[in-house]
Amino acid sequence: MSRLAVPKTYKLYVGGKFIRSESGRVYEVATTKGSFSVSSVNAAKASRKDARDAVVAARAAVSGWSGTTGYNRGQVLYRIAEILDGRRAQFAEEIAAFEGVSVSTATAQVDEAIDLWVWYAGWADKYVQVAGNGNAVSGPFFNLSVPEPTGVVAVIAPQGAGVPGSLLGFVRAVAPVLVSGNTAVVIPSERAPLAALSLGEVFATSDVPAGVVNILSGSPAEIAPWLAAHADVNALDLLGAGELEWVDLQIAAADTLKRVLPPEQGPDAGAPSLDRITFFTETKTVWHTKGLL
Repeated sequence: MSRLAVPKTYKLYVGGKFIRSESGRVYEVATTKGSFSVSSVNAAKASRKDARDAVVAARAAVSGWSGTTGYNRGQVLYRIAEILDGRRAQFAEEIAAFEGVSVSTATAQVDEAIDLWVWYAGWADKYVQVAGNGNAVSGPFFNLSVPEPTGVVAVIAPQGAGVPGSLLGFVRAVAPVLVSGNTAVVIPSERAPLAALSLGEVFATSDVPAGVVNILSGSPAEIAPWLAAHADVNALDLLGAGELEWVDLQIAAADTLKRVLPPEQGPDAGAPSLDRITFFTETKTVWHTKGLL
């Protein structure tokens, strides 16, 4: 007996919920090859109001996420890897269909994304010891410098549908932001956003608290200036903004004293490193008197 296909509806992921754009706008994302059941799908096109709502959700989630221990954050990131691993076939099919690569290449991208979540999960309870310091001071004091999260980070993920790929590029941009307790508002690849939007389902079914990651599909050229100028965004990662007027974004970010990570291009863009974790932290120095005998 034949049955009707049930096309998937791709929505924004904001505050732990899957929503349509408040403007009602969508744009077409077409397949290039593969066995996907449809030739194109509509992805939600985020508006300025959606961006504001995402920042509000991210800000509300900062205290809870940053207040968890590094060990617990590492467990959550590892859980993302577990769930993604269980859905390898789905993600590989989406990537192959909408990026025009072979299934084996798409599967390799998914596997590398899984490994990357595990890699960053391992750093969650260790980066403080590496990036922090016990400072030598004169006097009966302990002086400690400790990295703490900067807050809400707006991220432009790599925009190309080639190397490193829409899913891997997204994970390279987002994972280091989350390690130290920041929350994120992310613009995925405009041309191939579907794997990132599906990753929102992984976040929703893992232990990631609502609002920690917010995903806004649509035009980076339209959304990014609003995020760069938003007073409640603390940092801006321009990893995938190489094709935009990113200098203007830096200028807009400077008006509200944001720290800005410049664009990178090529297959190694956003490659995993401790520097990407510590860039989105601020060093807090604490003095404490030594005990008296």
